[in-house]
Amino acid sequence: MSYASKHLIPDEKLLYETRLSWVVLFWPVIVPTLILLGIGGYLVYTYANADTNNMKEIGVGLIVVAALVFGIGLTKRNATEMAVTNKRVLIKQGVFGRRTLEILLQKIESIAVEESMSGRMLGFGTVIVRGTGGTPEPFKKMAHPLEFRRHVEEQVESLMK
Repeated sequence: MSYASKHLIPDEKLLYETRLSWVVLFWPVIVPTLILLGIGGYLVYTYANADTNNMKEIGVGLIVVAALVFGIGLTKRNATEMAVTNKRVLIKQGVFGRRTLEILLQKIESIAVEESMSGRMLGFGTVIVRGTGGTPEPFKKMAHPLEFRRHVEEQVESLMK
């Protein structure tokens, strides 16, 4: 169950949820994992029948480290949640330490989206939420940022009717 689902207030409905884009895993997680898997797999395959060498064990160790690196990266990615309800915008970051931002829809002054060319092609960008009297809160590499903004704008508009 997501953070937003657990922390709904009375008469509040969860309308949209998203997380960080898979792109956050690419350089810090996927590339090192593939390199470690490649080297580890090569060592295990090459030295599978060698009795005099510890290279097979080193290869298995590299494969285990690759799995750990990937698991840690995936956990960090899934530790960030963004949600829109009919009353608030909720954003939660972190696993052990937690940072949350909850802004009532009527207190949202603006919501901006910044997308690079690669972000537009791969479906990620930075969403900047500004509450009334508050500082801008940027959330980088969010998946589907335009969809998130659209849901926020629809809810703000429905409150004005």
